[in-house]
Amino acid sequence: MSIKPVENLNWQIYIHSDPAVLVGKPVVKGTRLAVTFILQLLAAGWTEQQILESYPVLSADALRAIFAFAAECLQEEALYDFPQKVA
Repeated sequence: MSIKPVENLNWQIYIHSDPAVLVGKPVVKGTRLAVTFILQLLAAGWTEQQILESYPVLSADALRAIFAFAAECLQEEALYDFPQKVA
């Protein structure tokens, strides 16, 4: 199954990196909210609604741009098998 990229969502409008802000980590423009921080909130079980209510400076499009940015970054990287954890 092939997944088409989200049309008309240019993550560069929402995400940038500046060495003077969080040591150059990618952040949502106009904020100090790092892409990794938002992804960690989602991994911890936060919903889109909870994030948008807690950080009103974010828009739904900015949140989708974080996913688009992460997806593009992962396409550029080689993935490796991780060893199975033995209980």
